[in-house]
Amino acid sequence: MAQILLVEDEPKVSAFIVKGLEEYGHKAELADDGAKALNRVCQKGSELIIMDLMLPDISGVDLCRMIRRENTNVPILILSALNSVDYKVNGLQAGADDYMVKPFHFSELLARVDALLRRSGKAAAPENVLKFQDLTLDPGSKTAYRGNTEIALTAKEYALLELFMQHPNRLLSREFIAEKVWNIEFDTGTNFIDVYITYLRKKVDKGFQQRLIHTVIGMGYIMKVKKDED
Repeated sequence: MAQILLVEDEPKVSAFIVKGLEEYGHKAELADDGAKALNRVCQKGSELIIMDLMLPDISGVDLCRMIRRENTNVPILILSALNSVDYKVNGLQAGADDYMVKPFHFSELLARVDALLRRSGKAAAPENVLKFQDLTLDPGSKTAYRGNTEIALTAKEYALLELFMQHPNRLLSREFIAEKVWNIEFDTGTNFIDVYITYLRKKVDKGFQQRLIHTVIGMGYIMKVKKDED
Protein backbone atom coordinates (compact mmCIF):
# COMPACT_ATOMS: atom_id res chain seq x y z
CA MET A 1 0.00 0.00 0.00
CA ALA A 2 1.33 3.44 -0.92
CA GLN A 3 0.33 7.06 -0.37
CA ILE A 4 -0.40 8.37 -3.87
CA LEU A 5 -1.07 11.96 -4.92
CA LEU A 6 -3.29 12.34 -8.00
CA VAL A 7 -3.10 15.69 -9.82
CA GLU A 8 -6.14 15.81 -12.09
CA ASP A 9 -8.76 18.52 -12.66
CA GLU A 10 -11.41 16.43 -14.45
CA PRO A 11 -13.83 15.23 -11.72
CA LYS A 12 -15.04 12.07 -13.47
CA VAL A 13 -11.52 10.95 -14.33
CA SER A 14 -10.16 11.70 -10.85
CA ALA A 15 -13.06 9.91 -9.11
CA PHE A 16 -12.50 6.83 -11.27
CA ILE A 17 -8.77 6.73 -10.58
CA VAL A 18 -9.06 7.38 -6.84
CA LYS A 19 -11.68 4.67 -6.44
CA GLY A 20 -9.58 2.16 -8.36
CA LEU A 21 -6.40 2.92 -6.42
CA GLU A 22 -8.18 2.63 -3.08
CA GLU A 23 -9.86 -0.64 -4.03
CA TYR A 24 -6.39 -1.95 -4.88
CA GLY A 25 -5.27 -0.99 -1.38
CA HIS A 26 -3.49 2.32 -1.91
CA LYS A 27 -4.30 5.60 -0.19
CA ALA A 28 -5.09 8.27 -2.77
CA GLU A 29 -5.27 12.03 -2.29
CA LEU A 30 -6.51 14.43 -4.97
CA ALA A 31 -5.20 17.84 -6.00
CA ASP A 32 -7.17 19.49 -8.81
CA ASP A 33 -4.55 22.09 -9.73
CA GLY A 34 -0.80 22.58 -9.67
CA ALA A 35 -0.67 24.92 -6.67
CA LYS A 36 -2.49 22.45 -4.44
CA ALA A 37 -0.28 19.64 -5.65
CA LEU A 38 2.94 21.54 -4.94
CA ASN A 39 1.69 22.57 -1.51
CA ARG A 40 0.82 18.96 -0.73
CA VAL A 41 4.28 17.76 -1.80
CA CYS A 42 6.03 20.43 0.28
CA GLN A 43 3.95 19.79 3.40
CA LYS A 44 3.51 16.03 3.55
CA GLY A 45 5.23 14.34 0.67
CA SER A 46 3.95 11.32 -1.24
CA GLU A 47 5.28 7.93 -2.23
CA LEU A 48 4.14 8.36 -5.84
CA ILE A 49 2.53 11.11 -7.94
CA ILE A 50 0.19 10.62 -10.91
CA MET A 51 -0.35 13.86 -12.82
CA ASP A 52 -2.09 15.24 -15.87
CA LEU A 53 -0.29 17.72 -18.11
CA MET A 54 -3.26 20.00 -18.82
CA LEU A 55 -3.97 21.69 -15.49
CA PRO A 56 -5.96 24.91 -14.97
CA ASP A 57 -3.17 27.00 -13.40
CA ILE A 58 0.15 25.59 -14.58
CA SER A 59 1.42 23.10 -17.11
CA GLY A 60 2.19 19.62 -15.88
CA VAL A 61 5.71 19.91 -17.28
CA ASP A 62 6.42 23.02 -15.18
CA LEU A 63 4.83 21.35 -12.14
CA CYS A 64 7.03 18.33 -12.64
CA ARG A 65 10.14 20.55 -12.61
CA MET A 66 8.95 22.29 -9.44
CA ILE A 67 8.29 18.99 -7.68
CA ARG A 68 11.72 17.74 -8.68
CA ARG A 69 13.29 20.80 -7.00
CA GLU A 70 11.42 19.90 -3.80
CA ASN A 71 11.75 16.12 -3.94
CA THR A 72 14.23 14.38 -6.18
CA ASN A 73 13.16 10.85 -5.28
CA VAL A 74 9.36 10.63 -5.53
CA PRO A 75 8.26 8.64 -8.62
CA ILE A 76 6.14 10.68 -11.05
CA LEU A 77 3.81 9.12 -13.61
CA ILE A 78 2.35 11.47 -16.21
CA LEU A 79 -1.13 10.44 -17.34
CA SER A 80 -2.22 12.59 -20.26
CA ALA A 81 -4.30 12.66 -23.43
CA LEU A 82 -1.38 14.39 -25.15
CA ASN A 83 0.25 11.55 -27.02
CA SER A 84 2.83 13.09 -29.35
CA VAL A 85 6.50 12.16 -28.99
CA ASP A 86 7.38 15.77 -28.15
CA TYR A 87 5.03 15.84 -25.17
CA LYS A 88 6.41 12.53 -23.91
CA VAL A 89 10.01 13.68 -24.29
CA ASN A 90 9.30 17.01 -22.55
CA GLY A 91 7.57 15.26 -19.67
CA LEU A 92 10.36 12.76 -19.14
CA GLN A 93 13.05 15.44 -19.45
CA ALA A 94 11.20 17.53 -16.85
CA GLY A 95 11.68 14.70 -14.37
CA ALA A 96 8.81 12.25 -14.87
CA ASP A 97 9.64 8.56 -14.49
CA ASP A 98 6.92 7.25 -16.79
CA TYR A 99 4.37 8.55 -19.29
CA MET A 100 1.00 6.94 -19.99
CA VAL A 101 -1.58 8.06 -22.56
CA LYS A 102 -5.34 8.46 -22.00
CA PRO A 103 -7.61 6.62 -22.55
CA PHE A 104 -6.03 3.77 -20.66
CA HIS A 105 -6.72 0.35 -19.17
CA PHE A 106 -6.75 0.53 -15.39
CA SER A 107 -4.89 -2.77 -15.05
CA GLU A 108 -1.98 -1.22 -16.97
CA LEU A 109 -2.02 1.84 -14.72
CA LEU A 110 -1.82 -0.39 -11.64
CA ALA A 111 1.05 -2.36 -13.19
CA ARG A 112 2.99 0.84 -13.90
CA VAL A 113 2.32 2.10 -10.36
CA ASP A 114 3.62 -1.17 -8.92
CA ALA A 115 6.72 -1.02 -11.14
CA LEU A 116 7.54 2.54 -10.07
CA LEU A 117 7.08 1.68 -6.40
CA ARG A 118 9.37 -1.31 -6.76
CA ARG A 119 12.08 0.80 -8.38
CA SER A 120 11.85 3.39 -5.60
CA GLY A 121 11.94 0.75 -2.89
CA LYS A 122 8.47 1.77 -1.68
CA ALA A 123 6.73 -1.47 -2.63
CA ALA A 124 5.10 -3.22 0.28
CA ALA A 125 7.31 -5.66 2.11
CA PRO A 126 6.22 -9.28 1.87
CA GLU A 127 3.61 -10.16 4.47
CA ASN A 128 2.58 -13.50 5.85
CA VAL A 129 -0.15 -15.18 3.85
CA LEU A 130 -3.26 -15.90 5.91
CA LYS A 131 -4.88 -19.34 5.53
CA PHE A 132 -8.02 -20.94 6.89
CA GLN A 133 -9.09 -24.30 5.47
CA ASP A 134 -8.98 -23.81 1.66
CA LEU A 135 -9.25 -20.01 1.95
CA THR A 136 -6.07 -17.99 1.34
CA LEU A 137 -5.47 -14.26 1.74
CA ASP A 138 -2.25 -12.60 0.56
CA PRO A 139 -1.81 -9.16 2.22
CA GLY A 140 1.08 -8.35 -0.11
CA SER A 141 -0.88 -8.63 -3.35
CA LYS A 142 -4.32 -8.02 -1.78
CA THR A 143 -5.66 -11.20 -3.37
CA ALA A 144 -7.91 -13.92 -1.97
CA TYR A 145 -8.48 -17.49 -3.14
CA ARG A 146 -10.91 -20.22 -2.20
CA GLY A 147 -9.12 -23.30 -3.42
CA ASN A 148 -7.85 -22.36 -6.87
CA THR A 149 -10.59 -19.78 -7.46
CA GLU A 150 -9.66 -16.13 -7.08
CA ILE A 151 -12.20 -14.04 -5.17
CA ALA A 152 -12.74 -10.47 -6.41
CA LEU A 153 -13.17 -8.20 -3.38
CA THR A 154 -13.75 -4.50 -2.83
CA ALA A 155 -11.46 -2.71 -0.37
CA LYS A 156 -13.97 -3.02 2.51
CA GLU A 157 -14.76 -6.65 1.70
CA TYR A 158 -11.04 -7.37 1.74
CA ALA A 159 -10.60 -5.64 5.10
CA LEU A 160 -13.56 -7.54 6.52
CA LEU A 161 -12.27 -10.91 5.32
CA GLU A 162 -8.79 -10.10 6.63
CA LEU A 163 -10.29 -9.38 10.06
CA PHE A 164 -12.03 -12.75 10.12
CA MET A 165 -8.88 -14.57 9.03
CA GLN A 166 -6.81 -12.81 11.67
CA HIS A 167 -9.26 -14.07 14.31
CA PRO A 168 -10.37 -17.57 13.23
CA ASN A 169 -12.73 -19.45 15.56
CA ARG A 170 -13.36 -16.24 17.48
CA LEU A 171 -16.75 -14.56 17.81
CA LEU A 172 -16.60 -11.03 16.40
CA SER A 173 -19.25 -8.61 17.60
CA ARG A 174 -20.68 -5.96 15.30
CA GLU A 175 -19.09 -3.32 17.54
CA PHE A 176 -15.66 -4.92 17.09
CA ILE A 177 -16.09 -5.19 13.32
CA ALA A 178 -17.26 -1.56 13.02
CA GLU A 179 -14.26 -0.32 14.99
CA LYS A 180 -11.63 -2.39 13.17
CA VAL A 181 -12.91 -2.18 9.59
CA TRP A 182 -14.70 1.19 9.51
CA ASN A 183 -13.01 2.91 12.46
CA ILE A 184 -16.40 4.01 13.82
CA GLU A 185 -18.67 3.18 16.73
CA PHE A 186 -21.43 0.77 15.74
CA ASP A 187 -24.92 2.24 15.47
CA THR A 188 -27.46 -0.39 16.51
CA GLY A 189 -30.04 1.33 14.31
CA THR A 190 -28.21 0.39 11.11
CA ASN A 191 -27.57 -2.93 9.37
CA PHE A 192 -24.63 -2.01 7.12
CA ILE A 193 -22.38 -4.62 8.71
CA ASP A 194 -24.96 -7.34 8.07
CA VAL A 195 -25.18 -6.16 4.46
CA TYR A 196 -21.40 -6.42 3.99
CA ILE A 197 -21.35 -9.83 5.65
CA THR A 198 -23.94 -10.95 3.09
CA TYR A 199 -21.80 -9.59 0.24
CA LEU A 200 -18.74 -11.38 1.61
CA ARG A 201 -20.54 -14.67 2.12
CA LYS A 202 -21.76 -14.69 -1.47
CA LYS A 203 -18.16 -14.44 -2.64
CA VAL A 204 -16.45 -16.68 -0.08
CA ASP A 205 -19.03 -19.39 0.66
CA LYS A 206 -21.47 -19.56 -2.27
CA GLY A 207 -20.94 -22.69 -4.32
CA PHE A 208 -18.82 -24.43 -1.67
CA GLN A 209 -20.06 -27.31 0.45
CA GLN A 210 -18.27 -26.10 3.55
CA ARG A 211 -19.29 -22.63 4.67
CA LEU A 212 -16.84 -20.65 6.73
CA ILE A 213 -18.61 -17.45 7.88
CA HIS A 214 -21.41 -18.08 10.39
CA THR A 215 -23.92 -16.03 12.34
CA VAL A 216 -24.23 -16.25 16.10
CA ILE A 217 -27.71 -14.80 16.58
CA GLY A 218 -27.77 -11.70 18.74
CA MET A 219 -23.99 -11.73 19.21
CA GLY A 220 -22.11 -11.40 15.93
CA TYR A 221 -20.19 -13.53 13.43
CA ILE A 222 -17.49 -16.18 13.48
CA MET A 223 -15.22 -17.87 10.96
CA LYS A 224 -15.07 -21.58 11.68
CA VAL A 225 -15.66 -25.00 10.16
CA LYS A 226 -19.33 -25.89 10.48
CA LYS A 227 -21.20 -27.94 7.90
CA ASP A 228 -24.72 -27.46 9.22
CA GLU A 229 -26.79 -24.39 8.48
CA ASP A 230 -26.99 -21.37 10.79
